[in-house]
Amino acid sequence: MGRPEDHSRHPAAGVTAGRIMAHEQHSVLDPVARDGEEHPPPRATATRPPGRPHRRWLLPLLVFVLLAQMAAAMVTTAVQQTPTIDEPVYVGTAADYLHEHRLRLNPEHPPLGKLVIAAGVAVADPHVDTAYTGDQGAFGRHLLYESGNDPWRLMFWARLPVIVLTLLFGLVVFAFARELAGAKAGLAALALYAFSPDVITHGSLATLDVPAAGFVLTSAWLAWRARLRPRLYVPLSGLALGAALATKMSVLPVVPVLLALAAWSVWRAGSADRRRTLVRAAAAALVAAAVAVAVVWAAYLVVDPRLRWSPEEHVPSVHGLKGLLVQLMPFPEAYRDGMRIQFGFENYPWQGFLFGHLYTGSRWYYLPAALLVKTPLGMLALWAAGTVAMVAVRRLRPAAPYVLVPVGVLLAAAMTGSRDFGTRYALFVPMFLAVAAGCVLTVRWRWAPLVTGALVLFVAVSSLRTFPYYLPYSNEAFGGPGKTHLRLHDSNVDWGQDLGRLADRLRERYRGERIWLVYKGSGVPSYYGIHASDPRKVPASDVHGLLVVSDSSVAKAQGRLAELIDSSRPVDEVGHSITIYRR
Repeated sequence: MGRPEDHSRHPAAGVTAGRIMAHEQHSVLDPVARDGEEHPPPRATATRPPGRPHRRWLLPLLVFVLLAQMAAAMVTTAVQQTPTIDEPVYVGTAADYLHEHRLRLNPEHPPLGKLVIAAGVAVADPHVDTAYTGDQGAFGRHLLYESGNDPWRLMFWARLPVIVLTLLFGLVVFAFARELAGAKAGLAALALYAFSPDVITHGSLATLDVPAAGFVLTSAWLAWRARLRPRLYVPLSGLALGAALATKMSVLPVVPVLLALAAWSVWRAGSADRRRTLVRAAAAALVAAAVAVAVVWAAYLVVDPRLRWSPEEHVPSVHGLKGLLVQLMPFPEAYRDGMRIQFGFENYPWQGFLFGHLYTGSRWYYLPAALLVKTPLGMLALWAAGTVAMVAVRRLRPAAPYVLVPVGVLLAAAMTGSRDFGTRYALFVPMFLAVAAGCVLTVRWRWAPLVTGALVLFVAVSSLRTFPYYLPYSNEAFGGPGKTHLRLHDSNVDWGQDLGRLADRLRERYRGERIWLVYKGSGVPSYYGIHASDPRKVPASDVHGLLVVSDSSVAKAQGRLAELIDSSRPVDEVGHSITIYRR
């Protein structure tokens, strides 16, 4: 008998075996390949060409440049803007946490976001009048303007931790898109995130919207990564979810989605034993949920280890299914009372303003319409294309639930709210859809990279043109930031941020003139040298000189104020948020 052939010595057989091993290794490591999807082209393993060592630094350099320009935009904005309507409440609460360790102020929001702000407040080290007994809004203004503190310095330090957190979420956007579609997709997604006017606006404020949305995005990304290492990433996904819950209660609708995604990741990573895999998937959801609940409790315990809670404001009664759900929540009593307060807000007859129409109540289409106005046109196009790509491209479909379902659920929940105040209630949209937009580069169309690059450049130019007035941004189709006040109000255009700029303008151009002011914000005009009277408290015939009105007040003007505006002529504007009339 002949000796069996030794395949290990055959060159062709060795190459074939090597390819098989490489394919098997790729199938284990690539989450897309695990599902039997199309494999991306194998990466070259040859030695790097000599003379091109700079390429290894190009990707981190581009990431650094994008985040650096974003940081510069946010820091500039933080330095120039006076406190917005909500910020004094959060800054005052953060200072109260640091000095009194009590859960007294701002119960309608959990503590974690304010603890982030407290990191900057601690550096500023303001004097806190702990004996002051006003409500949360008055307490914040007292801290900023009546306690011997410098509000410019205090607000900058309070905003700085949110700026840092916003930049870190940019890295999550980059990493998520890169894992789905490659380095170029990661860069495209990061560019859209870094040039988003909404993200820059609210990432530079001491508020809770960006932290909450960013933590949800991080939880979804970690749930996706759990397909490869469930024991590591499932608890981390629960940690990020808990951070979101401990920042804003508006993220509660996405909790079942993220827990289901964590379980699905474990299911897909499981063995052929379906019963055992099902048990592991259920256990993963329970672990993520337990970690999330623990984070919420930890946030409250950090503020007050004894969890003393005695509400100083009225906590409305909530009945029916909502009341039952609140009662069953495994969170501290302060959290549940905060939910009751939020439900009480939903019953209040708030006023909205959309496309020149003032109304009472809410419109279900408000947020999509506002996003249409306040999102760069190139970004809208890439969002749409990225959403289609994630559904249509076979290799991207496994990731679509992790990117598209959370944003869809959160947007649907936000659209049912009663407060039509701004796109800040939908900041998760530019974060998640930036990831989806980067995946356009996986489409097998020769012009895809060129068109994507051109649209990203269009977004960058549109964003840079509005510098440093990001808050009132609207895209070119709606006339730019100077026309936003004609279509939207409140935090979309005028949130009290330009009181300092108004003071500078009045000193430069209108020194010595009589000022009549209707200001919508939390700042104190007299602190900035603005000595004005309220024109609504005197007869119209006595109002002569300069009539200065916040654009949100213009949008909602009725009665005497509307008559005063109609009988005056506009002569100037400040920051695209305040109009100066001469009367």
